Amino acid sequence: MPEINPHRVGQHLRGFERALAEYNEQEPFARYLTRFFKENKQMGSSDRRMTSRLCYNWFRLGHALKDMETLKRLCVAEFLCEEKSDLVAIHQPEWNNHIQQDTEAKVAFLASLGIDALVAIFPFTEGLSPAIDQREFALSQLQQPDLFIRVKAKEVDAVKKLLDKHDISFVQETNTCFRLANGSRLNDVKGIAGKYEVQDFSSQRTAEFVQTEETASWWDACAASGGKALMLLDRYPKLNLLVSDIRLSILRNLDERFDQAGIPTFSYRKKVLDLTSDLSEKLGSVKFDGILLDVPCSGSGTWGRTPEMIQQFSTAKIESFVALQKEIAANVVTFLKPGASLIYITCSVYEQENEGVLAYLTAQFGLVVEEVQVLQGYTQKADSMFIARLRKSIPNA
Repeated sequence: MPEINPHRVGQHLRGFERALAEYNEQEPFARYLTRFFKENKQMGSSDRRMTSRLCYNWFRLGHALKDMETLKRLCVAEFLCEEKSDLVAIHQPEWNNHIQQDTEAKVAFLASLGIDALVAIFPFTEGLSPAIDQREFALSQLQQPDLFIRVKAKEVDAVKKLLDKHDISFVQETNTCFRLANGSRLNDVKGIAGKYEVQDFSSQRTAEFVQTEETASWWDACAASGGKALMLLDRYPKLNLLVSDIRLSILRNLDERFDQAGIPTFSYRKKVLDLTSDLSEKLGSVKFDGILLDVPCSGSGTWGRTPEMIQQFSTAKIESFVALQKEIAANVVTFLKPGASLIYITCSVYEQENEGVLAYLTAQFGLVVEEVQVLQGYTQKADSMFIARLRKSIPNA
């Protein structure tokens, strides 16, 4: 076992303190960290890796132990999130015999010392969707979700061979969903580009809710980077698909992603649309066989990937998201054909954004809920999502 170098540990600690002190919470921490490292070129790869690790583990404690001295709180974070930590070995050596235990056992060990770390990691427990287990969800914040890829159906065997050739371990969760360890260097695998998409396990499962004809007309109303649209086209190549977003830059990124995936531009249409405004001028009288509505939301089901968001969140924000979701949905459902499907999706764990909006849609627009599910990604080292399929009633049917 390599000898611990206290000087290096101290250097990593100073890198953590500087990075955290300069973060102003105005952007995702990953984007900030990229710029921070560019501005501090003297930091070697080990320094960058450890700075990133210490910061993210610090964020994973959420609101827990905020009054604790910084070094000890960081030791708690390292102890709970890692199986080996030089920082813990130096500053809390009596904890080292327990660091390789499972998370529940480590939480219990700290509790025996009077350190209740779990109670406030995720304090916003009021109003969770009924299917969310509060304790399991809080525990999941201490682990980074796995890396998932969706492989094109015709490329599954080829991707398996490439991963095996490069000694990249994977678990095949479904025919086309592969689970990999975070940090797997897929960019180094020659010949794999275009054969897969990075897409969370729960996000991939949303395809199960789409039931349609091969040549039906669909609208991915909040397409963003196009992950779900790509999944639809992979499953239904002849689909008549419209993708939209409020940001032209995002749709340009979508074009690049589609091009890399081998999707020709004539296979889909795209429009810049503000879904909070009257859409009749841009969409006219068009009606769709199906609409995919992955609405803006709190993102609370994805905070395992972006743990800094827990510290930036307040429950007051939920009301504004709900108002936005209802406004968008009200504008969008008018473009459904009678008998057509609306797939409503959030990556939220809150009832108001999930079941609450569903109740609004059924009461106000006569939509009928056919299937609804809370995808408990926290049990799968994946994102948690809410998804429902609703159908527009056929008059006099």
